[in-house]
Amino acid sequence: MTMIGMTAEQAAEAGKSLTFEKVWAIMDRQAEEADKRLKELERVMKENDRLLTEQIKENDRLLTAQMKETDRRLEKLTQNVNKVTQNVGKLSNTLGTLVETLVAARLWEKFKIYGLEKAYQRVPIYDENKRTVSEIDILLSNTDCAIAVEVKVNPDKKDVDWHIKRMEFIQKYPPAEIAINNKRVMGALAGGVVTPAVADYAHERGFFVIELTGESAQLVDAPARFKPKEWR
Repeated sequence: MTMIGMTAEQAAEAGKSLTFEKVWAIMDRQAEEADKRLKELERVMKENDRLLTEQIKENDRLLTAQMKETDRRLEKLTQNVNKVTQNVGKLSNTLGTLVETLVAARLWEKFKIYGLEKAYQRVPIYDENKRTVSEIDILLSNTDCAIAVEVKVNPDKKDVDWHIKRMEFIQKYPPAEIAINNKRVMGALAGGVVTPAVADYAHERGFFVIELTGESAQLVDAPARFKPKEWR
């Protein structure tokens, strides 16, 4: 019979039978049981810590492996992009050289009115310190005038703007062929394909416009008001 449900008389009677040794034995058993539970709890916590540590290590290993694989793929992609860029650059240079060669062929005949008898390619422009500041793709010349031709595969308005800057360089640092007799200099923009918008933009700034037609080149018709600008 437990203490619960006892009458006061019964509880008092049961209390008479409890001795110090019995109470101590009960407390000792309770302490042992509590210690066992505490040790079991510590064991479970240590096991959980071990499992968690192992999981973290495994996650780190997997993440490191994934990062290495990502780096490897990125490096491979970079190599492929560089190869493509180099190939495109080579193709662009080859195409540009081809267009320049086709434009240069008998180009002087397109400007018979000026009697241009000489043609030069890749004429450098040096500043006062002998540094190259630009280059003329094609230079047509006679005794008193010259035409500096900029050649692009597919010129745009920025190419027109840069050719204006180049003409200013020519004016400030004239190559020997131009400096002789203080020749008046005009400009021209040539391309494999020249859009009407770019042609109009170039004409408005006083440039002749030349476009490839098959294996030859021809002057693009300019508006009636067109007058070539001279840099001198």
